[in-house]
Amino acid sequence: MTQQVGARILVVEDEAIVALDIQSRLRNLGYSVARAVSSGEAAIEAARELQPDLILMDIMLEGEVDGITAAGHIRERQQIPIIYLTAYADEQTLQRAKATDPFGYIIKPFEDRELAINIEMALYKHRLDRKLRDNERWLHTTLHSIGDGVVATDAEGRITFLNAEAVKMLGTEDSRAVGRELDAVLHFFDEIGGELVLDMAGRAIRSGAQPEVRGDLMLVAQKGERVPVQVSIAPISRGDGGVMGSVLVIRDVSGRRQAEMDLKRTVNQLRLTVKQTVNALAITSEKRDPYTAGHQQRVAQLACTVAAEMGLDEDMIEGIRVAGLLHDIGKIYVPAEILSKPARLTTMEMGIMKTHSEVGYDILKEVPFPWPVADIVLQHHERMDGSGYPNGLSGEEMLVQSRIISVADVVEAMSSHRPYRAALGIERALEEISRNKGKLYDPDMVDICLRLFRNGFQFQSV
Repeated sequence: MTQQVGARILVVEDEAIVALDIQSRLRNLGYSVARAVSSGEAAIEAARELQPDLILMDIMLEGEVDGITAAGHIRERQQIPIIYLTAYADEQTLQRAKATDPFGYIIKPFEDRELAINIEMALYKHRLDRKLRDNERWLHTTLHSIGDGVVATDAEGRITFLNAEAVKMLGTEDSRAVGRELDAVLHFFDEIGGELVLDMAGRAIRSGAQPEVRGDLMLVAQKGERVPVQVSIAPISRGDGGVMGSVLVIRDVSGRRQAEMDLKRTVNQLRLTVKQTVNALAITSEKRDPYTAGHQQRVAQLACTVAAEMGLDEDMIEGIRVAGLLHDIGKIYVPAEILSKPARLTTMEMGIMKTHSEVGYDILKEVPFPWPVADIVLQHHERMDGSGYPNGLSGEEMLVQSRIISVADVVEAMSSHRPYRAALGIERALEEISRNKGKLYDPDMVDICLRLFRNGFQFQSV
């Protein structure tokens, strides 16, 4: 079986016999010798050309460049671990060697085991360092490429890092911000109260592990620009449970707010369009029956007031208003001579008149209202005891909106003039719903309606 070749090692030694001995030892230990050179200049060139896994470097070399100087050149250009092999252990040499951040320092003469241990530890540490550098590079690229500003502080609240977006938000160079206290660089104001928000880093550090999110802040940059922001701030924990600093993530929400405002304007415009369309449909249907002009608007007024007294939410009340305005739209199908006939309708004419609920449903069922307008219109002549039309629904089978509108429809119709009779007055209308409370009309709606008129409710002019 062929033995797997180990790490490739560059040997830098100016004594030929020692160099041969080191190479022999390395091979016996299972390593591969990339090359052996005797000068600092040759070491720099070999490192660049061969890219070895590790360099064993003597300090005293032939030529003008010694081992420490060569190691410094290599370290600046390449990430190759270096172990010094030297007979020199004086303080000055050690201090010079430490400046090059070596992975080991072996004093000659040495044993094979000592050499092997130092090489393995150096290679292991180098792999960890390279992984750490890769992670740092990944983190650095990530932080500088995201669209949010990121600011880190130390345990005293001084800035240690700003990404590119944070620098852009602040309108300052990071070199002028790093090392300064957070409050001296970042000026946050509470949008609601207008107060300056201070010690955000300190609060995060003292909280230990309680991240804070603020979405109502205004960031004032160096040049005075005001930017609405959302800020998330959290402590940075150490391995021993302590806190080493804090990190702030600052999101510019001005674009989102503008989009929300644009969306709000669009929604309001759509609501206005729907409202005007509904009003136009209501007016269109009433144009064919001038004697009942304003009936649908007045029914909508009373129905919405009853719904508000019941405590229904605004959205549901708006649906009732729309249904009230359109509840008789199906009369568009009824011949004008029947609508304006000054005498009591025949059985056949009444049958045609009763179709208006179903016709109204057919007209409205395909309209994508956010409320069940078509069903409300279909049911507004149903009665609690099942005696209504068109489907003979009773009680809870009817929508609550339909039960409200049915009461409002009766009260308004009886209190207003019709072609075949004079107005009966509000008292007769209230007497009708009171007498048939629980039989034809929902008792809760009737009670609220009676209370409203006792308290002074009046139909508004349309």
